Amino acid sequence: MTGNASPDGIANHPDVSAGTLDPGEQIPPQIPSIRPAHTALLVMHYQTDILGLFPAVAPALLANTRRLCDAARAKSVAVYFANLRFSPGYPEVSPLNRNGQGIKRLGLFVEDRTAPELAQRADEPLIAAQRASVFFGTDLQARLAARGIDSLIMVGIASTGVVLSSLSYASDADFRLYTVKDCCYDPDQVVHDHLFATAFDSRSTVLSIEQALRLLA
Repeated sequence: MTGNASPDGIANHPDVSAGTLDPGEQIPPQIPSIRPAHTALLVMHYQTDILGLFPAVAPALLANTRRLCDAARAKSVAVYFANLRFSPGYPEVSPLNRNGQGIKRLGLFVEDRTAPELAQRADEPLIAAQRASVFFGTDLQARLAARGIDSLIMVGIASTGVVLSSLSYASDADFRLYTVKDCCYDPDQVVHDHLFATAFDSRSTVLSIEQALRLLA
């Protein structure tokens, strides 16, 4: 969660177009292949309240991420979902947390759900988080360790919020990381592109949706 009193830096921003795809893209030879039993797809903040803020780009994001989820399922890669979730009245929000106060003012993330377009299965865990990082204050890392998962394919909304915070933690925790740019979004396109070219590239293997699908083929 970044910005001035807005969840993941996504409130009060206009929609911008999602990234374009190049169907001819190939997986660069230096990208390590995945081991399905030790890899998880982590889908972060693909929930109805957040997607409702961006109706112009939501269909493309959902279409890309549904393809990614289905490819992971077909490859026996575990799929995890992580959503912002608060109790009525937002007792989890500290008065010291500016972003948390922004969430409280929005009045969202109490009764929403994972986007139904992604067809979350009964055996696909849902992690409820109250901070930008899906690892902070949750049992996600313990769940992944219990299954022997050491590699993560990460996607989410927004790039400046949940993706940046969670990717930074996962990198410090020594996971092998992949990020799929076409399945991430931020209302600030310039910062979104800059993050993928710098901080995300230095911590993860950045893929397009087509490269990710080939990785999972």
